[in-house]
Amino acid sequence: MSHPARYWHREGERIVCTACPRDCTLSEGQHGFCFVRKHEGGRLVSLAYGRPNAVAVDPIEKKPLWHFLPGTTILSMGTAGCNLGCRFCQNWDLSKAQAHHKRALELTPESVPLLARREGAASVAFTYNDPTIYPEYVIDAARACRAAGVATVGVTAGYISDAARADMYPELDALNIDLKGFSERFYHKLTFSHLAPVLETIEWSVKRGIWVELTTLVIPGHNDDPEELAAEFRWILDHVGPDVPLHLTAFHPDYKLDKTPATPPETLIRAREAARAMGLRHVYTGNIWDRTGSVTHCHGCGAALLERRWHAVTTNRVQPGGACPDCGTTLAGVFDERSQPSSHGRRYHLL
Repeated sequence: MSHPARYWHREGERIVCTACPRDCTLSEGQHGFCFVRKHEGGRLVSLAYGRPNAVAVDPIEKKPLWHFLPGTTILSMGTAGCNLGCRFCQNWDLSKAQAHHKRALELTPESVPLLARREGAASVAFTYNDPTIYPEYVIDAARACRAAGVATVGVTAGYISDAARADMYPELDALNIDLKGFSERFYHKLTFSHLAPVLETIEWSVKRGIWVELTTLVIPGHNDDPEELAAEFRWILDHVGPDVPLHLTAFHPDYKLDKTPATPPETLIRAREAARAMGLRHVYTGNIWDRTGSVTHCHGCGAALLERRWHAVTTNRVQPGGACPDCGTTLAGVFDERSQPSSHGRRYHLL
């Protein structure tokens, strides 16, 4: 049930997993923080390779990716475990499970694009938990998908080592990276990780031409301070530019923050307005119904190019290649013949 893992070295009788900045030091038989990387027989193994615990077909807008093949469906999969300890995790039943505590589907890398094709999905997402903890599988599956003409997406917190990032991310066509807050205090207290490696990952990915969208779950009393949000918006503008889409999404009570109130819609609407006023072109609100915050506009002429209702694309006027039909300005993103004029927001579980 295990597969040889990469990204480790030996320190005496222990081994150190180097897939992420945690550098878990493991004695024989010990698991890492993520639960699915283990010191077994003097080597590091992956217990998640080829064993997704959740598989479903989603609208790609649910990832959320709003500038990447809009209107299409995506085969989504995730395993047990995670390398973060987010107290607000909304997939905690997976992220806090050990591999043997959740039934899993046996799915070889070569089977992934076949399943996507069978389900009519234009792409595959490694999501629900963080693909950082099973990079070996992501790399092999993404290569199989690329050979079959199926796109691949990583939905991640971006808390990954330089080596794993350099190997895994270039195999993917798009990323949605969670920028969970903009203070070291928030990251340390609420996610048991650190901010700096995430910022490095975002900048590294954009500079290498991978399509990136960012998501911030805005949590009342924790990361919703207007000054902190303004600092985040300024960093995005200065370090990765105005065209990287930002999704500001509403928190709902869950896991360890089940007593924290839900995010008021007004908080997201004001934050979106502030981000746009600073120069970010594509800022969206999520987990609330906000028609204004669901529309993609041409930054050249202001025309509405993509309109959505929740996860369904109701209007798509973007021309192949991203051109605005009114003024010819190119919209940042990935828009080709696979994009659809509308979608129904369907979702169903395969496992």
